[in-house]
Amino acid sequence: MKPEVVSVTVKGVMPTANGCAVFLGDGSKTFVIYVDHSVGNAIQMTLDGVKKERPLTHDLIGSIMLGLDTKLDHIVINDAREGTFFARIILRMENELGKKIVELDARPSDSIVLALQQKRPLFVARGVFDDADDYTEILAQMRRKKAEEAGEESTEDEV
Repeated sequence: MKPEVVSVTVKGVMPTANGCAVFLGDGSKTFVIYVDHSVGNAIQMTLDGVKKERPLTHDLIGSIMLGLDTKLDHIVINDAREGTFFARIILRMENELGKKIVELDARPSDSIVLALQQKRPLFVARGVFDDADDYTEILAQMRRKKAEEAGEESTEDEV
């Protein structure tokens, strides 16, 4: 039996006319979620390890969680309807009153930034993953084109 969720990583972030395409996948398939420019930039900055002079919204959320002794456990992209993806952020809280797991509704884009910042796993519900179009070859073509423009050779193992 297949697991209920698939572990994915961010394979790439590419600017588009209306925002950014975020490529997510495992070793077998890559799919895309479209996000606005600001969150796409936040994802790319986090991937690149860019240090910011002032905290962005996602940094502030991370600081609030730290102050409340709350840890992000993982995120799950749990649904897709009419081209819109939905996600859940799973938080773990532990204090003198006990342990608690909190599940929050969130945009996948914001969830991805938080998970990357805190080095926590990203999952996709099996049904969402199976139903998503496969962009593996498109991402590979885009990388080859970018490498050619930069005068380099791309490698297939980057996908």
